[in-house]
Amino acid sequence: MKTTFLNRVLLTVMSLLAVACSSDEAGELNAQVAEGSGKTLVVYYSYTNYCREIVTTLTSQIEADVLEIQPAEKGLKYEANNYALGTQLLNAIKAAPNDASSYPAIDPVTTSLDDYGTIIIVTPLWWSQMAANMQTYLFNYGNQMAGKNVGLIVSSASSSISGVVADCKRLVPDGNYFSENLWINHSNHSNRASRIQNWLTAVNYNTVTAIKKTRAAQENPARIYDLNGRHLAHEPQKGIFVKNGKKIVR
Repeated sequence: MKTTFLNRVLLTVMSLLAVACSSDEAGELNAQVAEGSGKTLVVYYSYTNYCREIVTTLTSQIEADVLEIQPAEKGLKYEANNYALGTQLLNAIKAAPNDASSYPAIDPVTTSLDDYGTIIIVTPLWWSQMAANMQTYLFNYGNQMAGKNVGLIVSSASSSISGVVADCKRLVPDGNYFSENLWINHSNHSNRASRIQNWLTAVNYNTVTAIKKTRAAQENPARIYDLNGRHLAHEPQKGIFVKNGKKIVR
């Protein structure tokens, strides 16, 4: 008798949980579901330490994970002999931009872009182009940024960043780019905190990333997530998960 009664209570509670997901709750769950994919990743390469300082300042203002790109061959002097090596690397890319062998080798990268909805790229400018090592990373992983929010911050001595922007859009053609790019040159590097803050405001960073979270769930309604927003490859046999914006108890 007691066992049967408890079973009935358990079934009733599970039924109520499965039905209780109103349209408002579904919207809340959509935001929860996309939480993991809505995180921000800052990807940077720094040769003179300027970009590293920019990233430190940026991540003091927003919550983000950080990935540093490192060349496979250490100790190279790209600026030696009037930037002879740096120019050679850039010319090789320009001559055959679709050939993987044109790009200098970088250290292996294990960070999965599936976990992020926003990517902010911080890179130096080399002779009016994007630094070769960052180009390698984007050549290898830029296609995985399709549909994600993409921001670009460029550090340079004085040159305009239009060439770097063109390189970025060539390597990440399907990114949802922020409305503005941020250029921090050496003369205003010391004011980077205020420049970054103004940039985040100008591109509506909080709003844009929040919209992306909502759209991620709307654009992939059939995907299955756990309650921490992680995408599940298969529908669980038991437990609580989210599918089509609705909580399912099994």
